[in-house]
Amino acid sequence: MTSHDRANVLWKIRRLVEGDPDLKFGLTGVDGEGGPSAEEVLALVGEAAEFDPDPLLRHEPVPIDPRRVLDSLEAAGGRLALAAARGERVLLATGHPVGLVLLYVAVGELLVDHGAKLLRPLEGLHWREGGWRREVRYLHGVAVLNSHGSSLHTHSPEAMERMLEEVRPDLVFADHGFAGAAIEAGVETVAIADINDPALVVAKAQGRTEVVVVMDDNVRPEDYWPCFQAIASRFP
Repeated sequence: MTSHDRANVLWKIRRLVEGDPDLKFGLTGVDGEGGPSAEEVLALVGEAAEFDPDPLLRHEPVPIDPRRVLDSLEAAGGRLALAAARGERVLLATGHPVGLVLLYVAVGELLVDHGAKLLRPLEGLHWREGGWRREVRYLHGVAVLNSHGSSLHTHSPEAMERMLEEVRPDLVFADHGFAGAAIEAGVETVAIADINDPALVVAKAQGRTEVVVVMDDNVRPEDYWPCFQAIASRFP
């Protein structure tokens, strides 16, 4: 598997270390202010995806070992299956609705079928963010950020921060700022992270979350079917 080119990954790592809030996903301690260096972040991402973290390699595609992806998905499936068996309250959310929403919808149906409860905080409420109207809408139980009827790709943690003011889930399964805000709030989180969005990988290395699936988060929605199968393999 390949994802972004190395120059893009290195650029976004530098932006994270420099403190770009769009790449921090609502997490503290993941940038250069008391956090890791760019070289350390690159090493963490390289370990998570199993590619050579040599900073002198700048223009090659960055491979992602599919075995690592499947192992992480099975670990995610194990925690999600446990949530269902316990009847836990689970919150699903994605900042990448075009790519990942079908995967989350299928996982949500699996969770409900096996005993979990999906939460829907903030449903029907609106607020202003950066001068824009914002709303959380749910697609078969999966939260996505909307603006005037359009689903948004977002890194912002604000929607999840607001959702957690209304309810405290037992488990969150999310990505981007939805996952970052939940981790920052101390809510147990299963996260999906692209290799060019390293904040969640850093949080895992810091011991703040346990399961982070590192994979390309923006391929065709139907192409995540094997990912769902890996998760579902851990359910009875």
